[in-house]
Amino acid sequence: MGSIKTEIRRLEESARWLSRALPLIPSGAQTFSKSPTSFVQGVTPNYLTKAHGARVWDVDGNEYIDYIMGLGPVILGHADPVVNEAAWRQMQDGLSFSLPHIIEVEVSELLCELIPCAEMVRFGKNGSDATSAAVRLARAYTKRDKVACCGYHGWQDWYIGVTTRNLGVPEGVRGLTLKFVYNDVDALRRVFQQNHDQISCVIMEPITFEAPHHGYLEAVKELCHDQGAVLIFDEVVTGFRFDLGGAQRYFGVIPDLACFGKAMANGFPLAAVVGRGEVMRLFEEVFFSSTHGGEAVSLAACRATIQELQRRDGIAQLWRVGGALKEGINALLREFGLEEVLACVGLAPFTGLHVHKAYVAQSALLRSLIQQEMVKRRILFRNNHMLSLAHDAEIMQKTISAYGETFTVIAEALHLGDLSSRLEGAPAQPVFREA
Repeated sequence: MGSIKTEIRRLEESARWLSRALPLIPSGAQTFSKSPTSFVQGVTPNYLTKAHGARVWDVDGNEYIDYIMGLGPVILGHADPVVNEAAWRQMQDGLSFSLPHIIEVEVSELLCELIPCAEMVRFGKNGSDATSAAVRLARAYTKRDKVACCGYHGWQDWYIGVTTRNLGVPEGVRGLTLKFVYNDVDALRRVFQQNHDQISCVIMEPITFEAPHHGYLEAVKELCHDQGAVLIFDEVVTGFRFDLGGAQRYFGVIPDLACFGKAMANGFPLAAVVGRGEVMRLFEEVFFSSTHGGEAVSLAACRATIQELQRRDGIAQLWRVGGALKEGINALLREFGLEEVLACVGLAPFTGLHVHKAYVAQSALLRSLIQQEMVKRRILFRNNHMLSLAHDAEIMQKTISAYGETFTVIAEALHLGDLSSRLEGAPAQPVFREA
């Protein structure tokens, strides 16, 4: 395994831009997960200027292999020439039109061909648009108010009110959403029992890093329908990553509604609610309407992205490359005697580092030190791996080498008990704090 030099990187421009941003932009970023506090400060760059394929460059000119990929949307690689060309061609004819453009119909047809639950389609611009619209639709369809949720579903009041980021959300709104534990159908059953005939829908991520137990998703669907509730799969992350038809097609469990976003347009802003026609047709009355809902450039990018994933057998490539990465990381953990501390978990196209229960008290320090050592070796990530088709064999080799050197540091730090003293800046802060 070749050594990766941790040469000194200049970050002066990065610091200067942050000082310019802070008086103007809360936290210095438009997205919590991209703000400097989400990374080891003084070690990770604050601002990027360029991205191509699986690589990005910061304002000081330093190059990194990227595993954040815009928080997941960039499935083909940054600045993919085919997608950019499709977007540019559409730009020559216009972006936002005064009446619907035919590309709205064409992309809707494409989504209905690919996604099992999709009989009708409504577009938005980000995941929160889609999840919030789906919840409103389910409430209208069932004439019930309460929502049962599992996973992360965006910034709108109905969901964020039940997190530690609930400032500004009225108490009455918070009480309408009820959280339940993944892979525990009895926990969901109790939610229904305690709120008889009040639950409009169950909205859940079908998978994050923990795979569903055998029969779990099927049991959730059966329970929803027995109780008269709508089942919504939040596929903003899973869609066009595990399968072109989403996790619902991969697992063979078809929800009533599903929300897509992120990877569907390779970074162009687009999201969609899809689902059964009987429910979706209520959008003729339920108000989900926006100026840019049918914006044509992002729809052109979506069509090109899907076609490229099909042409290049992209999903199979993500599984193959991601599987090799996961296997390589776990092999290194065994080699360094860290298998009782950490594990690389999740399905191959989207994996992450998991800290085992015995070390959960040190989780924040472990994650920060790993992040620090990886970024010093020119790997930009948030302790997980959002793969794209641009992550090739050379990049995998460099990543595994970086992990090997990083795990050397982690093993030594755990042995000597000096995790915190090895951090070269303030540790990364989670977006959602402990309650």
